[in-house]
Amino acid sequence: MFEVGVIEEPAAAEVALDPVRARLLALLAQPHSATSLASLLDLPRQKVNYHLKTLEAHGLVELVEERRKGNMTERVLRATAASFVISPVALAAVQPDPARSPDRLSARWLLALAARLVKETGQLITGAAKAGKPVATFALDGTVRFASAADRAAFAQELTAAVAGLVSRYHDESAPGGREHRVIVAIHPSITKHQNSDQNQES
Repeated sequence: MFEVGVIEEPAAAEVALDPVRARLLALLAQPHSATSLASLLDLPRQKVNYHLKTLEAHGLVELVEERRKGNMTERVLRATAASFVISPVALAAVQPDPARSPDRLSARWLLALAARLVKETGQLITGAAKAGKPVATFALDGTVRFASAADRAAFAQELTAAVAGLVSRYHDESAPGGREHRVIVAIHPSITKHQNSDQNQES
């Protein structure tokens, strides 16, 4: 089981977004049979079986084992990943494109960059899984509390200069066998616990 699964097919995305199937995927972080899932969800086993077959057909769940129970064979399944993210590839016709309006101060441009990051990383993960190779990536995640908007602006300027200096030092256009790597640095306000609570109450 992968820690995160990437959903790229539109049909698979549609299947995963169904409320019942989404609940099944969450429960199937641990192996379950249709019978045990039916009990947990208080649903008919036949209905659960139908949803499980649909999830399996789209590669979202996999068979772990088959158990004999009297004259019946019980199939035990689990999700192919502990959690899932839907790639913008699944919405190819309307996926965001950062090149349309590059504006470093635009939150929507940041969102477009994030969407591209999900799409490209997902494609790398899918390709690497097929080839049986790891993906070489690196990420930083942290929090900084600015005393003022002026401090935030100054931080952004210094960060831009530092990253530009690193890129200038290590970028080699003519390196034989070299491979380009995308660099994304983002700053955005943190979501507070109070905001999360408000959103949950509204939903």
